[in-house]
Amino acid sequence: MTANASGPPAKEPYAPLFLGLVGLSTALFLWTLQVILRCPIEKRMGIVQTIVYFNVPCAYCMYLGAFACFCGSIAYIIRPTDLSDAVGRAGAEVAVLFGATVLTSGPLWAAKAWGVYWTWDPRLTTSLLSVLIYVSYLVLRAFGGDGEGEKRFAAALGVFGAFNLPIIHYSVQKWSGQHPTVITSKGGGLQHPDMKLALGLSFAAFTVFAITLLWTRVRLELAKSRLSRAEEDALDLGLDDRMEA
Repeated sequence: MTANASGPPAKEPYAPLFLGLVGLSTALFLWTLQVILRCPIEKRMGIVQTIVYFNVPCAYCMYLGAFACFCGSIAYIIRPTDLSDAVGRAGAEVAVLFGATVLTSGPLWAAKAWGVYWTWDPRLTTSLLSVLIYVSYLVLRAFGGDGEGEKRFAAALGVFGAFNLPIIHYSVQKWSGQHPTVITSKGGGLQHPDMKLALGLSFAAFTVFAITLLWTRVRLELAKSRLSRAEEDALDLGLDDRMEA
């Protein structure tokens, strides 16, 4: 017996995993907001202090996306595959998304702490440079074509961008920047247990969210690659009549 072509479509095998990640991320975000709402207001910064619950985890997720881009780029340079290219591209997108969030929320805190939205603080400046590198990666991939040379050059940008991450992390210690240290033993503003819980939950929520975005974008890029290859095969076999008059 042959399968009925008009039957119901096959179920997506990864749909439960995707829905589980989305559900877990949503639950963590709601729990985080609940804890933040019951946290005491910090005396010096006031309500602006709550930005730390979003700014710091987003910076971490920017690192996570940049690391994924680095791994995918290195793998592509060594041995070009659709998977390594997809991981590099997805990582760059996640790095830009969370980097833009950091560069948006950070100045809101700075306006209260420093009286200005932007100072050329070492950590701010190096973070901006890192985001611009990954923006360049995405612009090259979007408008530079899908040739092998363009992909390798973008992969080189992905590797180069990763070398800026340690500079971001240690810039405050090396160049005496004004950026605060909240999590370390020298930091302040997280003395209450609910504050520490809120930050921990926020880290968990944003991490799951970033992993969900990475996984979804990698699968989408792989599907686009397979579709493009199928279209090329159809043209070679004369099965695509779109070019006919």
